[in-house]
Amino acid sequence: MTRVLVTGGTGFIGSWCVLALLDAGHTVRTTVRNPRREPELRSWLHAATTFDDDRLTVVRADLEHPDGWDDAVAGCDHVLHVASPTLRLTPAHDDELVVPAREGVLRVLRAARDAGVRRVVLTSAFGAVGIGHPARSTPFTEEDWTDVDADIPPYQRSKTLAERAAWQFIKEEGGTLEMAAVHPVGVLGPLLGPDDPPSLRLVRRMLEGRVPACPPFGMGFVDVRDVADLHLRAMTDPAAAGERFLAVAGHSLRVVEIARILRDRLGERAAKAPTRELPVWLARALGVANPELRLLRHQLGRDLDATSAKAERLLGWRARPIEDTVQDTAESLLAHGFGK
Repeated sequence: MTRVLVTGGTGFIGSWCVLALLDAGHTVRTTVRNPRREPELRSWLHAATTFDDDRLTVVRADLEHPDGWDDAVAGCDHVLHVASPTLRLTPAHDDELVVPAREGVLRVLRAARDAGVRRVVLTSAFGAVGIGHPARSTPFTEEDWTDVDADIPPYQRSKTLAERAAWQFIKEEGGTLEMAAVHPVGVLGPLLGPDDPPSLRLVRRMLEGRVPACPPFGMGFVDVRDVADLHLRAMTDPAAAGERFLAVAGHSLRVVEIARILRDRLGERAAKAPTRELPVWLARALGVANPELRLLRHQLGRDLDATSAKAERLLGWRARPIEDTVQDTAESLLAHGFGK
């Protein structure tokens, strides 16, 4: 087994990657911005699995600052770079997200190269693949890139430019360092602890009755546990070096289908979930005053479908049925006191 650095170990995806690595027998070092969260993280992990505490080290490092990264990667065989700058809904300028994302990934890659790390797995996103394109009938693949010259939200722009900078670094300055990138779509799944991940807020609000009608679009969804599994496969499989991998369970779902699954699987506990979809014209009109709908303006009326055929073919990865994931998400939210 190897020593692996996971950046952002208290995040939704990061914490599940730490858990998967510990379950697989690896020794894990993880970075956090706030070291006071270490006891909390350890308690989440011990509640989910059994491991010796000496196989997990928690260190402080922040993507927006250079301190700590050389020590964080020292002695590591692999790095899962999951951390991303904190997402603000409406930053004053795109550079508030773009610059920290790009500089952060380059900071991690330089430290990994200098420490002799074998491979970095970068957590990118579907937002770096399928945004800013004209409507299409075919699913997006790893050959696609988001059009940063289009009028797209700053988060998707930051993920795209950060990943492009990472691949350029590997090509021009990476030396023997390898990289693979994982691109999850909408990430659902159970919580390890009582956090409030942004990707689960749609389901939470549906359970709370705060979504009177669904925005009219469809996209892919995937389970966080399967995203973590894909990271581990991309970390160790020789076929993954230099490749991008979309992580999606099946085909895209309309948001109203998520609500329907909740009502079907949870019965009365999901009685507040919406039953109808907004007309596109009304969603656009409401977006004038609603910043969340305004960020979705390019998706309204569309189904952003994607395929994980490449990860399935090259790495043997399989995603669990999304209906099970939606149910597990809701059950976990309710168990942690959310969604009531």
